[in-house]
Amino acid sequence: MASKPGILTDWPWTPLGNFKYVILAPWAIHATYSYLTKDEKERDFSHFLIFPFLIWRMIHNQLWISLSRYRTAKGSNRIVDKGIEFEQVDRERHWDDQIIFNGMIFYISYFTVPGGKHMPFWNPNGVVIIILLHMGPVEFLYYWFHRALHHHYLYSRYHSHHHSSIVTEPITSVIHPFAEHIGYFLLFAIPLLTMNFTGTNSIVAFAGYISYIDFMNNLGHCNFEVVPKWVFSIFPFLKYIMYTPSFHSLHHTQFRTNYSLFMPLYDYVHGTMDKSSDVLYEKSLTGPEESPDVVHLTHLTTPDSIYHLRLGFASLASKPYISNWYLRVILCPMTFGYMVLIWIWSHTFVLERNHFNKLTFQTWVIPKYRIQYFLKSQNEPINRLIEEAILDAEERGVKVLSLGLLNQGEEVNMNGELYIPRNPNLKIKVVDGSSLAVAVILNSIPKGTTQVLFRGKLSKAAYSTALALCQKGIQVTTFHEEEYKKMNTKLGGKLALSKNYAHKIWLVGDGLTKEEQLRAPEGTIFIPFSQFPPKKLRKDCFYHTIPAMMSPKSFENIDSCENWLPRRAMSVGRIAGILHGLEGWNVHECGHTIFDIEKIWEASLQHGFRPLSPV
Repeated sequence: MASKPGILTDWPWTPLGNFKYVILAPWAIHATYSYLTKDEKERDFSHFLIFPFLIWRMIHNQLWISLSRYRTAKGSNRIVDKGIEFEQVDRERHWDDQIIFNGMIFYISYFTVPGGKHMPFWNPNGVVIIILLHMGPVEFLYYWFHRALHHHYLYSRYHSHHHSSIVTEPITSVIHPFAEHIGYFLLFAIPLLTMNFTGTNSIVAFAGYISYIDFMNNLGHCNFEVVPKWVFSIFPFLKYIMYTPSFHSLHHTQFRTNYSLFMPLYDYVHGTMDKSSDVLYEKSLTGPEESPDVVHLTHLTTPDSIYHLRLGFASLASKPYISNWYLRVILCPMTFGYMVLIWIWSHTFVLERNHFNKLTFQTWVIPKYRIQYFLKSQNEPINRLIEEAILDAEERGVKVLSLGLLNQGEEVNMNGELYIPRNPNLKIKVVDGSSLAVAVILNSIPKGTTQVLFRGKLSKAAYSTALALCQKGIQVTTFHEEEYKKMNTKLGGKLALSKNYAHKIWLVGDGLTKEEQLRAPEGTIFIPFSQFPPKKLRKDCFYHTIPAMMSPKSFENIDSCENWLPRRAMSVGRIAGILHGLEGWNVHECGHTIFDIEKIWEASLQHGFRPLSPV
């Protein structure tokens, strides 16, 4: 929001929220119905194509968002070496408003503007007109309009909203108040209307010009340099008619230079080109890929979880993961395509980059779904990917690699121990975070508790927690005979077999049933020791998250949620790896090995991590 919002700041359909798309429904339905029912001579293909073209624009922009986030996470050719936060993601989540706005104008223009109906597919004369008018009037008028927007009166009321983002993403390009978008559309309409009035319009020219604007907008705000040096070496004149991402990035960091739309020529002519433009371009182009100190290795959970990654839909990634029916239904073909691609081309990829206390931290993703970890046929491929990731991290000089979710599963790789004897000369340390998980669970149990109930699939963290509770004199119980036999052996006969559900503190893992939850007494506290949270069925009970903690405010570049955790919360697996890196603990924590519980808990608090509250 601008510092002093002016009139027409908000979009007219803001009160509709996510239902704003219904605005286009009548026109899209009418165009489709007309095309399908009219005879061949009366059908208008250009009218029918408006809605698919709007969908193409959304896909085009989303591809840029994903590419930009991937490239900036890797670090290669990054321009502004800073991160973004949730506040920017929230401010830019309505980037599709301008597409809805344009769609409305396209449909209205079809019925009102002469020459708007029955466009031919191709007319070279129209393409020439668009090129000439864009290079002349559009670029010239935009330059001076843009400079006017930087006058303190207009800047404080409108344009400051766009410049709130110092570190830009592709969608930053269209984050403007409604009034500004009206002005921009009037400028871009000059070539389109001229083409209509001269009878030289065509589908290719119309769609091509709008796609060109989208492409250049995304290019200028992507925050990584992508234009190779040889382009300007072979065609020197291009530096005057095509900007680069680093050129426009300077406008967002310096504010009073590089005002041009897409052609730097006007900044050269009027003396507003930033003198460091060429230097920043060279520096960004040669920027190496970043080598992290710590890596967290996670994996996909459900088929639609791909959209909740920060490389997917930014607005979804910025909220705790909830499976949405519309993603499963509407995007089913795309989801299936992703699954096939992952099955064929299975390579670990970089998801996220963070900085904390001079430590560089990356999250890598194994492209396997949760269900695949339970298939014996997938054990070998999964272990191969994990081992390759460990060796890749070793080669890059990474100090610590933490295993997240099922990458540390006992059935898969013996809690990560499988890779150590295979690679006896490893310098990198493999961490599963079990000690911090135990510490978080122990500190989640209310003071004065004398008895706890264990239920669910037992894990390394569960056994270690039960042992620690017994050492504190807290009675550990379970009502399942199989769990009782497994745990009692390791606890030296200190486990009790319960015959009722009256316990108020339940430590739960995978396998907790609906019936068991419903039989728990009112006010029961469910504390998971598993990697996946139990389904919340009771409103009269309290549910903790999986073992996790809140990250300190100094932890940079957190703009997405880790699976189902709230904003800025991190799983203990991620935190444990960071703590091992910060403290320089030169030991593995995997297999049957568990680190000092008190030591890692104290270290987490000293570095600013804080416990989460129950839901």
